[in-house]
Amino acid sequence: MRGVEGAAQVRLAHADSSSKVGESPLVDRRAREEAEEAAAAPGATMSRGAGNRAVEEEADPTRTCFERDRDRILHGTTAFRRLAGKTQVFIFPEDHQRTRLTHALEVAQVATAISRACGLNVALTDAIALGHDCGHGPGGHASEDAFSPLLAEGYDHAVWGADVVLAPLNLCVETLDGIRNHSWSRPAPATPEGEVVSWADRIAYVCHDFEDAVHAGIVTPSMLPTAVRERCGERRSRQLGAFIAAVVDAVVTTGQVGMASPMAEALSEFRRFNYEHIYMRPASVAQSEQVIRVLQALVDFYADRPNTLPFDGAVHDPRGTAAGSPEAVRDAVTYVAGMTDRYAFTMAMDHLGWDPASLPQGVDWRR
Repeated sequence: MRGVEGAAQVRLAHADSSSKVGESPLVDRRAREEAEEAAAAPGATMSRGAGNRAVEEEADPTRTCFERDRDRILHGTTAFRRLAGKTQVFIFPEDHQRTRLTHALEVAQVATAISRACGLNVALTDAIALGHDCGHGPGGHASEDAFSPLLAEGYDHAVWGADVVLAPLNLCVETLDGIRNHSWSRPAPATPEGEVVSWADRIAYVCHDFEDAVHAGIVTPSMLPTAVRERCGERRSRQLGAFIAAVVDAVVTTGQVGMASPMAEALSEFRRFNYEHIYMRPASVAQSEQVIRVLQALVDFYADRPNTLPFDGAVHDPRGTAAGSPEAVRDAVTYVAGMTDRYAFTMAMDHLGWDPASLPQGVDWRR
């Protein structure tokens, strides 16, 4: 298919195309930055004057600096695509269950809905949300427990994502700050958009992890605490709507990115329920222990054989480090952390001779 000739030797995708856009000057980046400022709430992060990167670059003629960051995360790194093969809650999920990638997309939807309603910078919010989990290793949060003892600074997926995984993209400092500090255990992000993503992350995973567990037969909606069901219902659509509205209301009425106490307590109670009945149930704990053993064994294997690590032409060649050195361990963690679940477990079988029966199998739906 070559398309169809239109006016002025322009090819069209469809022979019956009738859409017309009036002739007008190009709406360039500067004009869009001005429009952004005119519509923004006080305290929102402005694109004009931002765009500070570790390596200085020429500004894009049409995209704002944060739109450019969003595009780089989507197109410029395999880490984002590999989230499709990384655990959210269930290893080897069935088709309808979340992965880290679908989680990131849902966080972005929640976060941009809040930012748009509050007059914040939607592009910055979107970039932070899409990149916020790029530092996660295989097997979910168990990877942090696996890698932390092996590094002097420990392993925090938020910090690792901003400072290691996404560093080659040369993102803006505001985007990296939001990614680095999206976890509630970290310092507050420097921008309101970063704080919105912190709330959106918790809202999204609490609601969708519960929905996945219901579909898996692990919990039922009637098991939710009464306060949660009364304030936000039993279905994810109502729960998301209630929590999003609560954040928007707090921003509009107080100027702070937060949530009124009754709804905040409902979200907290919801999260406690998930920890007790989903994340910390015996099968989940056993699965996490299996993941930790696999990942640590893989790091040991590669740290002792740095010559087997791939080299992509970056400044640092991991093949040149001394076997067993702290540098070799860090290079091995970097490599293993970037693996998908399936690839990590395959490497455990290929290189370590692990019995497939001893590897995490996910949930057996027949039981």
